[in-house]
Amino acid sequence: MAAPGARSSLPLLLCLLLAAALRCPAPAAARFACNATAPRASTCQALISYAPPNGTATHTLASVRALFQLRSHRGLLAANGLPLSTPPTAPAPSPLRVRLPCLCSGGAGATFQRPTYKVRAGDTLDAIARGVFAGLVTFQDIAAANNVSDPNKVAVGQQLWIPVPCSCDPVGGEPVVHFTYVVPAGSSVASIAQEFGSTEENILAVNKMTDAKGLVAGQVLDVPLRACGSTISNTAIDRNLLVPNGSYILTANNCVNCACSSSTWMLDCQPTQGLSSSFCPTAKCGDMFLGNTSSTSSCETRTCSYAGYTNSTSFAILANITTSNVCTAGLSPMAQPAHSSAFRLELVWLRWTGLVVSLHVVLLCLGYLRQD
Repeated sequence: MAAPGARSSLPLLLCLLLAAALRCPAPAAARFACNATAPRASTCQALISYAPPNGTATHTLASVRALFQLRSHRGLLAANGLPLSTPPTAPAPSPLRVRLPCLCSGGAGATFQRPTYKVRAGDTLDAIARGVFAGLVTFQDIAAANNVSDPNKVAVGQQLWIPVPCSCDPVGGEPVVHFTYVVPAGSSVASIAQEFGSTEENILAVNKMTDAKGLVAGQVLDVPLRACGSTISNTAIDRNLLVPNGSYILTANNCVNCACSSSTWMLDCQPTQGLSSSFCPTAKCGDMFLGNTSSTSSCETRTCSYAGYTNSTSFAILANITTSNVCTAGLSPMAQPAHSSAFRLELVWLRWTGLVVSLHVVLLCLGYLRQD
């Protein structure tokens, strides 16, 4: 005969097992493929999406800059498309884009030397990974990068390198900006592709995912962002400049502001406002200044375009005339909706299936409990 209480514990155990079966698996540590080996190709500027966890203190732009050891407040503004007049004390939007140097080594990429974190009293590696850096890394990543044998034992004051995954690899033969993104609950590969102007195919390929249904909340995803083309010379110091839509970058010792235009997918570079002309040399194309445009016909325009900067003998900003046909400028293929109606129907079917299964679990549990 069963012991008293054994029968009543059975439905509870069954409910717990069924509920656990319905839960999504925990995301594994991210490893972004980064196979570039050429000296200049193995390093790049990657973008990191940072969204402070719920319940943490309100972050300002200055506090985020300090957390990631960013060298420039202006650089943080540029990565997020914020006006240069935005003060450091302004609340940081969430999520916030952080531009960090990325280094490829051993087939994988990680942010180079930054950010670092100084351990405080009561910290654990898991709390640092999830509570401070919002799940961009796992405690295993931090332990491996810093040769920590016991993740539960870190010394107060110890300086830890936080190896955020990143990449410098081209996608489909084209240069892109790799965006490190923590998947929020309720997202799908299709919705992420649409939000960031990418494609499902590219996201699945760079993350080595065979099925879009395998995406889980909290997963660290590599989202390839299309970068604007440019007329920068191959001999210029900033010849590898990559800027995605929705942001700009300050180059040529901050003298030039280059924004990515989603209408032409070419960099629109202008002299940075507010800087002394004695520090920033004037860039001209004949009688046209850098960034000036004139129309030669109803469709064709001539622009004095940025061509990079040099420091070989003296600091110089290069520019040349480019022509473009505004009547034939097309939209980015990556900006087109990446999911079909069949895929949307499949998502709806999956949601209804999950709801029905959950309802059956609840009814089954209630039935067992009433029998007791």
